[in-house]
Amino acid sequence: MQREELADFLRRRREAVRPAEAGLTEGPRRRTSGLRREEVAMLAGMSVDYVVRLEQGRSSRPSAQLLGALARALRLSDDERDHLFHLAGHQPVPADGTACLARAGLIRMLDLLDGTPALVLSELGEVLAQNRTSVLLAGDLTGFSGDRRYLPYRWFTEPDVRAAHAADDRERHSRQIVADLRVVAGRRPGDPEVSRLVDRLRAASGDFRRLWDEHEVAVRRADRKTIVHPRVGSLRMDCETLVTPDQRQELVVLTPADEEARERLELLRVLGTEEFPSDAPAR
Repeated sequence: MQREELADFLRRRREAVRPAEAGLTEGPRRRTSGLRREEVAMLAGMSVDYVVRLEQGRSSRPSAQLLGALARALRLSDDERDHLFHLAGHQPVPADGTACLARAGLIRMLDLLDGTPALVLSELGEVLAQNRTSVLLAGDLTGFSGDRRYLPYRWFTEPDVRAAHAADDRERHSRQIVADLRVVAGRRPGDPEVSRLVDRLRAASGDFRRLWDEHEVAVRRADRKTIVHPRVGSLRMDCETLVTPDQRQELVVLTPADEEARERLELLRVLGTEEFPSDAPAR
């Protein structure tokens, strides 16, 4: 870990980000054009004291998860994010190829889509980033670990996840998830991460085994689904998926399919996050 270089890099990147770029109001009394330390702490979900210690070169080595949060808060480019990881003594991408951090350009698109639920997924269904409206609609889906970080695994092993979708949508949705995973398995033959996920799903779910053995293949680009929300009821949502050129990440955007869904989504935004469950499904 290169503490002094890391500290200098974080200070300079913080000072280079205008508040408006991070969705903050500059205000008349602001003395600096960049972000304050407390604003970085808020955006990254960490303590102000830890941000101070990082910038003073007094911290222990930050985890990859914390670095990812800092990269998002500071709006780092892909190259800057990789440099941040190197300074902290981490490899930017794990050896198994998992896309653990959302691309910087996709993060900026999430910011632009602030009023519309949107999230970034890896090709295996790991939620890498969400905007605020997506969290309101589906809960925070970025904090899972182990097999649970994959949406297909939670869909087939946790009944509460399926219960958040309309009953008449569930079989179709199950087929879409399996067909999409088939495409990834074909694109990454022999990849141990994909093989392990498929093997664990086959062992855990009879429904998954049945659908996997049918060998259906399809990539989702557009869909309509009904999400059953515990506070505002059912919302019919149109889902559009944009895939990065390397096919490793995708931006999923959900828009209301009718006026009723639009009104309920607006109500949800007004209600905010108070007493909202953190593990509802989103795909």
